[in-house]
Amino acid sequence: MSTTTATAADTTTTRYRPSQRILHWLMAIVIISALIIGLYCSYLSPGIPLRRALLDVHKSLGMTALILIAIRLPLRLSLGEPGYGQPLDTLNHYAARSAHILLYALMILMPIAGYTTSAAGGHDLPWFGLFQWPNLLPLDKALERTAAEIHEYGAYCLYVIVSVHILAALWHHFFRRDEVLKRML
Repeated sequence: MSTTTATAADTTTTRYRPSQRILHWLMAIVIISALIIGLYCSYLSPGIPLRRALLDVHKSLGMTALILIAIRLPLRLSLGEPGYGQPLDTLNHYAARSAHILLYALMILMPIAGYTTSAAGGHDLPWFGLFQWPNLLPLDKALERTAAEIHEYGAYCLYVIVSVHILAALWHHFFRRDEVLKRML
């Protein structure tokens, strides 16, 4: 490889495709909003109208995230990811891989656990006041409790992994000054 080619490859920033970037940022808004609302609701007294209204929005955001991940995951698997001008070192490569696998797993697990909690508990399954999702589960208080625990502990994991994801992107951008964040902009 010539020096000119190596230099050009090192300075070229490859970005994700527009569809992938749009889905990434849309899901970021949906998931972070759902996390904030869910956390806020955990401090409100059960049964008050504000809590019920916010939980309806939280459920709607969760089901929206599930729809979006059903689009995003096949798109990601079919399109792959862009290459790097300069590959990540081994530690960063495996840390990024692990974080992304965990994020994708949580993006699937959390809405399913939330849906199961509501459905098995006989609660509403609204989507922004436009319609109700069908309840595909029988009333089952034990299942409701188990799903609620999974949803709660999954939320703790999601708070941590989303925070680490954001901090890592900012660290790459402002301190390492590499192309990691630019790939998704």
